[in-house]
Amino acid sequence: MTVLKYGQIVYGKLNKRINRFIAEVYIDGVIEQVHIKNTGRLKELLLSNAHVVLEVSDNPTRKTRYSLIAVAKDSNWVNIDSQAPNAVAFEAMKAGKLQEFGAVQLVKKEVTYGKSRFDLYFEKLSEKLSDNGCKGIDKGFIEVKGVTLNQDGIAMFPDAPTSRGTKHVLELIEAVNAGYTCAILFLVQIQGCHTFSPNRTMDAKFADAVLEASRQGVQILAYDSIVKENELLIGEQLPVCLS
Repeated sequence: MTVLKYGQIVYGKLNKRINRFIAEVYIDGVIEQVHIKNTGRLKELLLSNAHVVLEVSDNPTRKTRYSLIAVAKDSNWVNIDSQAPNAVAFEAMKAGKLQEFGAVQLVKKEVTYGKSRFDLYFEKLSEKLSDNGCKGIDKGFIEVKGVTLNQDGIAMFPDAPTSRGTKHVLELIEAVNAGYTCAILFLVQIQGCHTFSPNRTMDAKFADAVLEASRQGVQILAYDSIVKENELLIGEQLPVCLS
C-alpha cells in the first residue's frame, strides 16, 4: 500500500467554520483560527464540536499555525485534505500499485493538455506491438478526485457543483479521441463505503459527463483508503455505479 504521512499533529474540537479557508478550533482549551485543507462544502463533516486533527506548520511566517486535515465521523476519521489524493495517487503510480496501469516508465504531476491541467501524466510500454515488432509507448492522463461524502455506504462526488470538474472530464474525452489513455480516479477518503457513484443530485452535468466519458473510453476508477490520524493509505478498488 502507498501511504501519505503527515508531520506533527495535534487534536482539537471544531467551534465553527468561518469561510471556505478558515475555521475556529479549540486546541488545549484555546480557540485558534486554522486553515482548512479543503474548499468543498463538507456540510456533513464540519459540525460544531466535531473532533478534528490538525497538522502543525513549520513555517514561522504563515498566518495560521495549523491546518485541519481530518474530522471524526461515526467513530472513524475522515481525511479532508484535498491535496492528499493527488500525492497518494502519484506515489501509487510510481510504485506500480494501480493494477489498471501496472509498471510505468514516467509519471509527472500537473501537466497541461488543451485548456486543462490534469493531475497526472504517465508513459508506459504498450501491450501492442508496432509495425516493426517492437512495443511502443502509451501516453495518458489521470484526473484525481478526493471523495469525502458517504451516503449509506455509497461514496459520492461532488459534494458541491463543479463546473471545473466537468470541464476536465470533457477534455479527457478529447484526449482519448486523440489517442491518449485516460482515467478518472476517485480516491475515497472515508472508510466504510462499498460502492462509488457520481452525485447526480448535486451535479447532474458532472454525472452525465462521467457517464459519457466512460462510453468514450475513459476509465472510471475508485479506490478506498485506510484513514488514520496522521496517514492516508490507498486501499482496494471499489465498484463503480454510473447509472
